[in-house]
Amino acid sequence: MTTITIRLNKDDKELFKRVADEKSQSLSDWARETLLRNIEEEYDEKLIEDYLINKENMKFYTSNEVKKELGL
Repeated sequence: MTTITIRLNKDDKELFKRVADEKSQSLSDWARETLLRNIEEEYDEKLIEDYLINKENMKFYTSNEVKKELGL
């Protein structure tokens, strides 16, 4: 496992530690999960944005159309 270092001021460290404690998590686990959740949310927002921009050019198929196309 790799280690990263994040520099925090005293107030931020206390806040992060308090939030992690409230969730019964170590600071490391809370920080990792929070970062991953943020990345996932940004990715989801980008997908939605791309869809909204391009939805007029997209073609959607029913399951029956897919089965027919695949010969199933």
